[in-house]
Amino acid sequence: MQHIGDGAAGRSLVMGILNVTPDSFSDGGLYVDADAAVERAYRMVRQGADIVDVGGESTRPGATPLSARDEWDRIGSVVRTLANTPIRVSVDTYHAETARRAADAGAAIVNDVTGGHGDPSMLSAIAATGCTYILQHNRGGGASTDALASYGDVAAEVSGELSASIDRAISAGVDASQIVVDPGFGFAKVGPQDWDLAAHMESVMSLGFPVLVGVSRKRFLAEIASGGEGPERRDDATAAMTAYFASLGVWAVRVHEVAASRAAVEAVARLRRAGAYERAAQAAPR
Repeated sequence: MQHIGDGAAGRSLVMGILNVTPDSFSDGGLYVDADAAVERAYRMVRQGADIVDVGGESTRPGATPLSARDEWDRIGSVVRTLANTPIRVSVDTYHAETARRAADAGAAIVNDVTGGHGDPSMLSAIAATGCTYILQHNRGGGASTDALASYGDVAAEVSGELSASIDRAISAGVDASQIVVDPGFGFAKVGPQDWDLAAHMESVMSLGFPVLVGVSRKRFLAEIASGGEGPERRDDATAAMTAYFASLGVWAVRVHEVAASRAAVEAVARLRRAGAYERAAQAAPR
């Protein structure tokens, strides 16, 4: 299966997060002005972002849901401006109407945190647009829901539920070549479960689809963060996790701080080309 960006870079791609929101947990309110948002996108590309993911609705717990119309009013001018440049634009939405309008404006990717469960028209919209579709694991809607974080084997259950969502998408007309999966770190998962899922990514990788990982500044990283204040203090831990996931061969990582994660994926790619991972596998105890 071929997906946007596959193979060309020889490394995991870096997706920069552009929150055009007043209430995101990390940077809410910084880029609600369209000009500021566009400049932020340009800056992320200069720092090494391959894709810019534009979102208008926060998925933090307790965030106020938006209608599709209000969401597009918030992000539409930013999407149109960026789509008229060489920047590869993704739109973070679970609304089918927003997905359609974004695709018409030139966006190449739709990133749906509900995995097609947030809007009954989403999957048919994706099938019609032909966009790359990031199908995320989640339980119970868009926002993170700790009450639903009950698992026996988190990696096995996440991959099983993703597989069911993939089948549902394909049955609705989405082509398999459009699909990227996201295990949904922090969504209906709590700290130990996020770590366990990260340690057993083979369950997700074995689904046979490109994988996007988004752990940037997530709360489970707070326990290993040091220094500074606010979510930004988790950026070093994010870069470390980026290197780990890149070593597994994920399609892309979704991050707030682009420069450090771009350096991490480049380092992993150079080590891989030099044979480091192959030699490490050969040297591992049998």
